[in-house]
Amino acid sequence: MLLVEDDAGDALLVEEMLVDSDLDSSLTWCKTMAEAQRFLATCTTPVCVLLDLHLPDVHGVDAVTRIVRSAPGAAIVVLTGLAEGEAGLSAVATGAQDYLVKGRFDPEALSRAVRYALQRKQVEQASAALRANELMAQENARLERGLLPVPLLRGDDFEAVARYEPGRAHGLLSGDFYDVVQTADGTVHAVIGDVSGHGAAEAALGVCLRVAWRTAVLCGTRPLDQVRLLEEILVAERADQHVFATVTSLVFPAGGRAVRVIRAGHPGLLVRHGSEVHWEEPQVGMALGLLPGMGRWTETELPLPPGGHVVLFTDGLFEGRTGPSTRLGEDGLLRLARKHGALPADAFVDALVDEATEGAAPYGGLADDVAVLHLGWGDT
Repeated sequence: MLLVEDDAGDALLVEEMLVDSDLDSSLTWCKTMAEAQRFLATCTTPVCVLLDLHLPDVHGVDAVTRIVRSAPGAAIVVLTGLAEGEAGLSAVATGAQDYLVKGRFDPEALSRAVRYALQRKQVEQASAALRANELMAQENARLERGLLPVPLLRGDDFEAVARYEPGRAHGLLSGDFYDVVQTADGTVHAVIGDVSGHGAAEAALGVCLRVAWRTAVLCGTRPLDQVRLLEEILVAERADQHVFATVTSLVFPAGGRAVRVIRAGHPGLLVRHGSEVHWEEPQVGMALGLLPGMGRWTETELPLPPGGHVVLFTDGLFEGRTGPSTRLGEDGLLRLARKHGALPADAFVDALVDEATEGAAPYGGLADDVAVLHLGWGDT
């Protein structure tokens, strides 16, 4: 406990009452606000401040304000004079938890005031933490709406299945993003990307890139120009010059005979036909933001069998540990995909994510975010 009181007689009286009370706490006496603030700056344990409002270096409720600023976690019981009832109420409104009138309290009243003040402070802190968590949840919901869009399709002849799972390292949305848009001519455009790092800044950047990509598609920007535009935006918006992003962009012309692919540092993809699954590695260019302006990307046409579907994913799907020194890897992911090749799109995506998650669970779980897109014309 900290007593801030310049009158030695009042200080002695408070000390005697504490001895007679049931409070088991040491008492530190400071005569000025400056001295009290120095003590609070070094105090690492919960503290209750018994505060006189008339000190040599501060007067009135300003004393409460200075204590609150110096030690936001401290409980405050104000000591007022006989004719200062209104001052006590003002002090409580300013941030104190309770007040006592000098000469009108005994050891029992002092003990009760201190205990109530500490309890009220704990309730205030819990309420503030709850409110902060609510605000964070609202912000995460806004990020989720940005990162996990509803595919913009104009008919039911194209199938798009998506799944996103946050990594266990943060438990919230981060920098993986995707989108699917069908333009007026029937062509379907898709993108999947992964911003390096984890956190709100990376998630916000992922949202920014996704929205920019959708806008570019709807404005008729050519696919290679879309990738260049995303790099310009990433470089302009990133908070750290070391942040980069990997991206795969797809174009499905109406008819379903082929898909055009642009890869910027992103992993390969799976092609499904019936129950058969194989891995494809279209030509790949540099990840966005590594050497701004120096990237060279190529659009590759990948033939698709009738009814063929493409599966895109971020590297979190296959980088989880399956042993003390082993990971699932691309080969392991392909084995999983072939194991479940006969499943319909939704069940196939769920099986990939669930088994990758289960395999990594004994070794800490999937550390990175996972985004998966299953895309194609008609049914598998």
